Amino acid sequence: DVQLVESGGGSEQAEGSLTLSCTVSGNHYDNYCMGWFRQAPGKERKGVASIDSDGTAYADSVKGRFTISKDNTKTTLYLQMNSLEPEDTATYYCASGVYVMHKLDPIEYDSWGQGTQVTVS
Repeated sequence: DVQLVESGGGSEQAEGSLTLSCTVSGNHYDNYCMGWFRQAPGKERKGVASIDSDGTAYADSVKGRFTISKDNTKTTLYLQMNSLEPEDTATYYCASGVYVMHKLDPIEYDSWGQGTQVTVS
């Protein structure tokens, strides 16, 4: 099993910045695909960014504002969020997938964290 724990959410004003972290433990391997997803109340969960050996991928709505990265030990995943907008308000989840072709499709990911709330006003 893979365990994922998000942190770093909170409230921020528009144009501000937040950094989310996701600690990875368990039977996780470097070649897994990692991603950030978000879900606003009453809406479906959507992909925000992903990272794997092929590189990174971003949703159009966050390109140029958000950056996904991993630390050198590969045990922590980050999402740097700049120029925040009220539309970014959601619960953010990190996820891990073994076989992921469509990098921003949540259905292709196997393990999920519990989520962290981000509110932008």
